[in-house]
Amino acid sequence: MPKILIIEDEAAIRRVLTRILSEESSTYQVEEAEDGVQALEKIKNSDYDLVLCDIKMPKMDGVELLEEVKKIKPEIPMVMISGHGDMETAIQTMRLGAFDYISKPPDLNRLLNTVRNALDKKQLVVENKILKKKVSKNYEIIGESEPINQIKLMIEKVAQTDARVLITGPNGTGKELVAHQLHQKSERSNSPIVEVNCAAIPSELIESELFGHVKGAFTSAVKDRAGKFEAADGGTIFLDEIGDMSLAAQAKVLRALQESLIQRVGADKDIKVDVRVIAATNKDLKKEISEGRFREDLYHRLAVILIKVPALNDRRDDIPLLVEHFAVKIAEEQGNAQKSFSKQAIKLLQEYDWTGNIRELRNVVERLIILGGNEISETDVKLFASK
Repeated sequence: MPKILIIEDEAAIRRVLTRILSEESSTYQVEEAEDGVQALEKIKNSDYDLVLCDIKMPKMDGVELLEEVKKIKPEIPMVMISGHGDMETAIQTMRLGAFDYISKPPDLNRLLNTVRNALDKKQLVVENKILKKKVSKNYEIIGESEPINQIKLMIEKVAQTDARVLITGPNGTGKELVAHQLHQKSERSNSPIVEVNCAAIPSELIESELFGHVKGAFTSAVKDRAGKFEAADGGTIFLDEIGDMSLAAQAKVLRALQESLIQRVGADKDIKVDVRVIAATNKDLKKEISEGRFREDLYHRLAVILIKVPALNDRRDDIPLLVEHFAVKIAEEQGNAQKSFSKQAIKLLQEYDWTGNIRELRNVVERLIILGGNEISETDVKLFASK
């Protein structure tokens, strides 16, 4: 039930606004406040989906209240009610974050449309937060071992900066989780993170994929197309398996990092981009440099911060937590009851040689849940977890 607060020092206008909203929808729960001070207390102690606020009021005017509300509950849309002489102030409130303003006496249709639009926006904000939490859980880093705690601490320190990060580690260790955590905890989290798997794109197409192209740049370029750097503008681009990128593409990435400029394939016009670059690789880039397959100047541009993700064999203490985490997720995905693992089963899993790292562990847990008993036993592990 949408909860609306009306703030107006004139009792007659308050009653009119309350009656209009109550008649519009029986689902609106309407409360009143006669000045900004009273309203601020209500807002601090209750959750509102919308606030209708007069500008000229005793004790605390609407502009002051708006500024205070934006500090404590910025997600609440506020619609300002302005008298004829308050239009300049009303426009000022829009700059301060008000959703809209309505002139006195309020036009009925204008008022109701504004209320509906403001409530729709609030609902979208709520849904977006829920979606973000779900996405965030998908990229949660599971583990309490010393190497993992060190990575979590580094993420907290680095995320709020725009420093470029190079993530290294074997395949299947979860390098993409680190990249997503860095993005989600940054000030760029409201903008996209765009992932590019450099190993999966043919070398002749990687430049077009990253920087876009203009019509006619090559045979299949039938129209202009923006690249991943433009798509990530304002956000983060994650260059996974960057060690597999061609030298020609490396040169263009280096320019993008140096000058924040890119150029579409076949174009001569520069495009300015604001992108944070996070890269990852399972290769030894210093060896790649010595063998002429990777640019040393690009390496130093990317590796401002180095984060090494350990192999699962180096963090065996995390296996019980990872097994429990995967068991919960797999049960949710399959719509089945969660299965437990015996202590002996967990101990045996901790002794395995996990060459495929966490990705392999996840596959084994799924196999055991499908083929094992209600409680996964040591026998189940011996039967179904073999290489």
